[in-house]
Amino acid sequence: MTTANQITPGMTLNIDGKTFRVESSIKVTVAKGLPFIKTKLRDVATEEVIERNFKLDQVVQEVSLLERSLEFLYPEGKEYLFLDVGNLEQVLVPAPILAEKIHFLKEGIQLKAFFYGETIFSVELPQFLEIMVVKTEGIDGSGTTKKAVLETGAKIDVPLFIESGDVIKVDTQMNEYIQRV
Repeated sequence: MTTANQITPGMTLNIDGKTFRVESSIKVTVAKGLPFIKTKLRDVATEEVIERNFKLDQVVQEVSLLERSLEFLYPEGKEYLFLDVGNLEQVLVPAPILAEKIHFLKEGIQLKAFFYGETIFSVELPQFLEIMVVKTEGIDGSGTTKKAVLETGAKIDVPLFIESGDVIKVDTQMNEYIQRV
């Protein structure tokens, strides 16, 4: 049994049938009235962030998400097929779970997936990937970068010296060029 005063960032909670990851948690003491815990919670299914207050002794339901390593195989309709590296089973991941991460998927990419039971809630790409540039477009207004289309379909800004066929290192979290490989 977990009480609200034990909530810490990184915990996963089940509130009203939804699963949330705690982003922040602080104890608020007011001059008149009882202290409470103020939290910012991220819905692991929708990525929406909400604020929620709890009484200090309020019971909350902590849940354990299971982390599994998945390897991308190919898109299948509106879902994406992965291989669970641990048990060699195939896993279908709906496109909304992947969201913008879809633009960095290519065969063989491994990522971390977080499950609650058999339901997948979120995925986490490696921070850096090496991806080939398939096309470059015109110079932008600043004159220091241009758009590049990667083999995965992602479009990012790259320095002017990058050409089609170059393999570059990309920061998948910031959607930025790091270096030519």
